[in-house]
Amino acid sequence: MLTRFVLITILFTAVLQAGCGAPEESRRKNGEGEHRALTVDREAAASSRAAAAKQEAYVEVPDIEIPFHRETLDNGLTVIVHEDRKAPVVAINIWYKVGSKDEKPGKTGFAHLFEHLMFNGSENYPGEYFEPFQRSGATDMNGTTNNDRTNYFETVPRGALDMALWMESDRMGHFQGAISQEKLDEQRGVVKNEKRQGENAPYGRAFEVIAESTFPPHHPYSWTTIGSMEDLDNASLEDVKQWFAEYYQPANAILVIAGDIGVEEAMAKARKYFGDIPSTSVPPRLESWELPVQPDKREVLTDQVPQTRIYKVWNVPGLDSEEENALDLMTSLLANRNNSLLYRRLVREEQVATSVSAYYFGRQLAGQLFIMVDVKPGQPVEKVERLLDEELRQFARDGVSVEELRRIKQSEFAGLVKGLEKIGGFGGKSDILARSEFYYGDPGALITGLEEYSRVSALEVQDVAERWLTPESYTLIIKPAEEYQAADEGADRSSLPSVDKTVELELPSQKEFTLDNGLRVVLAERHDTPAVFMNLQFRSGAAADGDKPGLASLAARMLSEGAGKYDSLAFSSRQEELGASVTAGSGLDYNSINFSALTTQLEPSLELLAEVVENPLFPEEDLARVKSNRIDAIGQEKAQPQGLALRELPPLLYGDGHPYGAPLTGSGTEAGIRAVTRDDLVDFHNTWLRPDNAVLTVVGDVKAEDLKARLNNALGGWKAPDTQLPEIPIPTVERPPEPRVFLLDRPGAQQSYILAGLVIPSWEPEGAEAFDAMSSVIAGKFTSRVNMNLREDKHWSYGARAVSLDTEGQRPYVLFAPVQTDKTAQAVTELLKEYTQFLGDKPVTEEELADYRDDEVLKQSARFQTKEQLLSSIAWQVEKGLPPEYIAEYPQRVSALTREDVKLAADKFLDPGQFTWVIVGDLDKIREDIEALDIGPVTVLPGES
Repeated sequence: MLTRFVLITILFTAVLQAGCGAPEESRRKNGEGEHRALTVDREAAASSRAAAAKQEAYVEVPDIEIPFHRETLDNGLTVIVHEDRKAPVVAINIWYKVGSKDEKPGKTGFAHLFEHLMFNGSENYPGEYFEPFQRSGATDMNGTTNNDRTNYFETVPRGALDMALWMESDRMGHFQGAISQEKLDEQRGVVKNEKRQGENAPYGRAFEVIAESTFPPHHPYSWTTIGSMEDLDNASLEDVKQWFAEYYQPANAILVIAGDIGVEEAMAKARKYFGDIPSTSVPPRLESWELPVQPDKREVLTDQVPQTRIYKVWNVPGLDSEEENALDLMTSLLANRNNSLLYRRLVREEQVATSVSAYYFGRQLAGQLFIMVDVKPGQPVEKVERLLDEELRQFARDGVSVEELRRIKQSEFAGLVKGLEKIGGFGGKSDILARSEFYYGDPGALITGLEEYSRVSALEVQDVAERWLTPESYTLIIKPAEEYQAADEGADRSSLPSVDKTVELELPSQKEFTLDNGLRVVLAERHDTPAVFMNLQFRSGAAADGDKPGLASLAARMLSEGAGKYDSLAFSSRQEELGASVTAGSGLDYNSINFSALTTQLEPSLELLAEVVENPLFPEEDLARVKSNRIDAIGQEKAQPQGLALRELPPLLYGDGHPYGAPLTGSGTEAGIRAVTRDDLVDFHNTWLRPDNAVLTVVGDVKAEDLKARLNNALGGWKAPDTQLPEIPIPTVERPPEPRVFLLDRPGAQQSYILAGLVIPSWEPEGAEAFDAMSSVIAGKFTSRVNMNLREDKHWSYGARAVSLDTEGQRPYVLFAPVQTDKTAQAVTELLKEYTQFLGDKPVTEEELADYRDDEVLKQSARFQTKEQLLSSIAWQVEKGLPPEYIAEYPQRVSALTREDVKLAADKFLDPGQFTWVIVGDLDKIREDIEALDIGPVTVLPGES
């Protein structure tokens, strides 16, 4: 589900960023109108041609509305309210008009460093900022910083709204006194580890070099958001306090409250909690800057990467320019899709690249156009650059296919409709309103501007391709300073408001029926938006790979390479045309086909699904390309410490030849991928994808009787074969009698990547909640003991966590912690200490358990907000053979947990004395210290060949 959510978010963001400056008519008011009378006839003819061109590429905009109320408090705070009664949750989103562009050379990284500091508590709540939220059911909680702005957001149950507003307003108005040297040093260490972690990854320094090379010195975009190590070291306590005083004030902020709340109530709460916070003189806001001259420069760097990557960057106009929409659409025409121009030429036809992507990075002061190409190993870079340049020249010369442009718009609109269900988080409705207000001065701009986006013509896109290098003029606007006045009274700051822990969920009932071919179907009707989501899951997965690791995932990947009468490109085009999506995924025990469609296009979209289910093509030429790219991707995994460790750990836990011994990355092995033939894919498909081995789960805007008829019609030709369904035996394995340590050398690594694995029993309903509570407290969330130790207390890591996979057989429990190189051995000691104490004299506390119970119960308010969330839960429930009420009764089971339950779960599942450790790092620097720990035999692995 994560992949699908990310795709929706990307589509959503692309549409919105393409969005919506002032309408064309209003743009012409300043300076263009006076020229019209000079060439009336010529202008009329040109206008007629332009109108015709726009009409040819026009796509009807979906009926989308995000009603809002906008008001500015007396102290300057902009408040935007949107009412959405669909779920008992409220999203809060605060945007501060400050980003890295507001920094000065020599003092970079302040905006991002301050974002981290803001999670360290305030004057009236000095504890960890996450704590009250993590026992109140908060979801989608985070903070982000970019060049232009800093934002903080969370979605909370309705009963926790006062608490959340109190916390947000307390760190806006009552934070400066909470900034201490100790906290500054702590978060400076965290940020530096974040920077190390980014730079330690392949291509990790690319965007820092690009920023320095494409913008002149002292330009606000010539440094990255995270800043430099030297500047972070030099940041003083006084510098940080001054930053807060200047930028973190109501008059420099936008507050959005969206969800299960009315305007009057929301505004009253905004005044109560924020109205008494004073504003002073806000620093001048940079709103325009001369577009830099395009650099003509070529640089070559070396790094530990598996293949060459080409970045091409052009400086182009920023957001709210007339070119914005066309620039964004142009990137979709160039790359990011199977049908895109560069993908067709470089990846499919010439096969000189494994991937190609493009995007328009719009910002306030300037935009940039990025094209990135991963060169296929063995191919000359010069050849790829030549082909790339040829395609770009031809694109600008020959123009754009109107039909293709229409398909892109339709596909993006479909993604937008499907993503509109969330009110909070990245891309949610609160984010849209805040983004619109921040960049365009109108909360509705991104939605109302979709009409203009839909009318962009092929000629306009072609014209933009020829105007990339045109600089913009510099404009300075001076306005009278506004006076702000804070209210005399505000919220009570003596204590944190209590959280109303009442959660009332109304989940749609499940209806079950069987198709004529025997396929079991489970439907939950939800009619809030005109879309339908499906998950067709069938037993197979990596456990069915046999002697060809990667077969199941390769079979899933090849399902998108054409089916029935559609080859790969035609299939992609048909999806775009319908606004549908048919994708496939693979796990350890199951493969699945995920489907979504607009209700109005359900019948023809189901025809696509049927083609994939019954008639995948598995074309030889596409298989060769996909296999080659998969092998290159495995090379990418091996170049990353995390990917390398996740490839090496499974066979150490389960043994060679075990169905779960495949790499946890899901990509298989190079030998396995090379061995897969088309006949293998056909056999895999015929063996496992059959009605008697599958369940179809559906959530969406469709009635049961209508759905059954449509499915019987679409899938009527899909029958179960007469052959017996094979079994997939999952052997039981024993844990090692003592810890084992395996080392992988990565010379020059700035960090070590630590994994510790443990085989635990398979999932079962009895005790499942106790296991989850135990896992969360020790290492499963931000405030877990492990993460607070290594990240917040020691500042050795950007983050440490543990996860367990949900498998049919024994599950892998994996603890992971990237740490700075010189703290590798000490970090292992700390991890062992945390687990040993948790099992010994420091078991779960009542406070930890109470926080977990409250948080889990209250999170149910947002758990089923979207159709995809509900679909995921129901599909899991059906997979486990559980009754529908199991989901609804989850809060009661969690509320009944006791400390003894959690202690028993820890004793049953955990044993640090049986951990299998895999550590990737510079062995010249870490091996001796690790061996000195004497926690078990140490083996240096050669790494995968």
